[in-house]
This record gives sequence, C-alpha cells and structure tokens, in this order.
Amino acid sequence: MIKILFPKDIKQELIFHASEIFKEKNIPFYVQHNEENVSFLASEGKEIAESLVGSVQIQEFSLPYPLVSRKFHPEDSVVSLGSVSFQKDSFTLIAGPCSIENKAMISDTAQFLSGLGIKILRGGTYKCRTSPYSFQGNEHSLEYLQEIARKFSMKTVTEVLGEDLLEETAKVADMLQIGSRNSQNVRLLQKVGMQKKPVLLKRGFMNTMQEFFLSAEYIALTGNNNIILCERGIRTFENATRNTLDIAAIPVAKKETHLPIIIDPSHAAGRRDIIPALVKAGMVAGAQGAIIEVHPDPEHALSDGKQSLNFQEFEKLLGEIRTLAQAINIQIL
Repeated sequence: MIKILFPKDIKQELIFHASEIFKEKNIPFYVQHNEENVSFLASEGKEIAESLVGSVQIQEFSLPYPLVSRKFHPEDSVVSLGSVSFQKDSFTLIAGPCSIENKAMISDTAQFLSGLGIKILRGGTYKCRTSPYSFQGNEHSLEYLQEIARKFSMKTVTEVLGEDLLEETAKVADMLQIGSRNSQNVRLLQKVGMQKKPVLLKRGFMNTMQEFFLSAEYIALTGNNNIILCERGIRTFENATRNTLDIAAIPVAKKETHLPIIIDPSHAAGRRDIIPALVKAGMVAGAQGAIIEVHPDPEHALSDGKQSLNFQEFEKLLGEIRTLAQAINIQIL
C-alpha cells in the first residue's frame, strides 16, 4: 500500500491526472479530502507516485487497514453523539426495544430510559429477520422513533437495512447501524459512510477480526471516521447461548485500531438472565459501551423477547454497573 499526500489547495486537474494514470494501470485507489491535505491511497504504484507533479510526501506501508489502524493513528478516537461520547474511561449505554412495535411502547420505553439518564435510544425500524414470516417492523417506525426521541430529548440509532432505505433512515437517525448480516455489504458500507453521521458497525457473526476491521476501513475511506465497532457475538458450536460473546475481541480491537468498541450482550446471549454478567465482563475488558434491548413487556414482544430486559431488570443492572464503574474508575454515560 502507498499513501500520496498532496497539499490541500492542489489543483483538481492534478488529482484527476493521477486518478487517470492509476485507472489505466488497473490499480485500485481512493482519494480523501482531509482538513490538512488530500490523500491518495493505492494498493501499489510507488513509481507512478514519484512521477506525479504536486505530491509532497509518499508513504509505504503493509497494513491491510491503514485508516483504522492504531499504527497510523496512535491516539484513541472519540465519537460523540449529542452530549455523550464513546471514549476512553467511559461506558456509554444505548438501550431500547429490538423493534418499534407501536407508538405507545416506544414512548413508554423512552420515558423510562430517559428518566434513568440514558441519552441514546435504540429501536429497530426495518428489521432483518431470519424468517420471512417473522415481524419485519412497523411502517410508521421511523416516524415514531423521531417523534418520541424529540419528546424525551434523546439521540437515536437504528439499522440501515439496505441502500434503498438509507435516505429515509438517515433523515431520522442520529447514528446509523450496520447489522451483522450487512457487515460485508461493501456498497452499503460506502453509502452509509458518505452520510457523514456516526456509524455503529456490528461484527459479522462469522467474521474474523481482520474482516471486521476491513469493513470499518470501507467506511473510513469515505472520509467518515466516526465509527463505533460493536462486538455482538459470533457463531460457534455452543448452543447454550444464541451466539458467543468474544470478550477477547475487545482488547484486540483496542490494540489494533483507534476506534471505540462496544458490546451487544443481547444478541450474544439470546437470553436475558446472563446479560448483566456479560455487560460487566465487557466493562472490565475495556469496552466503551453497550447496546441493550429493553422492552416494557418482553414476554409479549414481537421480536427478541427472550433476550430483552424488562424495566425492573434494566434498572437493577444500571445500579450494579454504576457500582462497578466506581471500582474500576470509569464513568457511566
């Protein structure tokens, strides 16, 4: 890999000229316009780079994901959403129902969560379900999410199911989520990155860590570095849980990348009784937050009721992790 740096005020025809040369050689490349300069990344072509007029620096490296690598960016990145941030020495909570079933249930949930100080509301609008016969979401879900979040002064995150739904979802959501099944949907990753909104990227349930980081690289290549990684469990031979929460992924991600990482204990467990333990394990391992499914009546939820906490269970968990946070010197946001 090579990185060619041009001054910020370089003439566009010089960038166009460089692009044409790499196209002729069938060498993949990406152009980034940053605050300080214009970066030109390519998989090879040092000789071409040296011949270009206007370049000020050429860098060579062997990193498969340079933009999200800690070697290229030693400091921890901070991703902010409203008054809360995903950053070092903090643990930010995102909570809400798997699916927005109706206006009353999302309103009750938001009122409860905001009363506890939770600032970010999650809620599935268009759902990617395993079975085509399962509940796919309410046609008014985005409308309800926007209205209720404004009412209780909360920020929102919801999944972008496909390119065709991106525009209407981006108009409502403050943070865009890439689900596990779409984690290697290259076109969607690029389109979502171009929205310049924070992106919550879930790990594919069969992804290696390198594949996970490369998915983040696709987003970063659009110039959007507001990426939050989410370890949501991977598929293993174990059937006591829905997936296996890869706790080791947390320190690996923090060592290899500069991006914040959170956990999704709900989808990892598939059962509510062990969610508190997984949240605490994630905190101690260094995760910078968690996204947790909360429902006013999980037994009658239209999706993922078995892995959703009711209000009393979530409030109890919040008290427990606040105590733990004091012991390990981090802040709950």
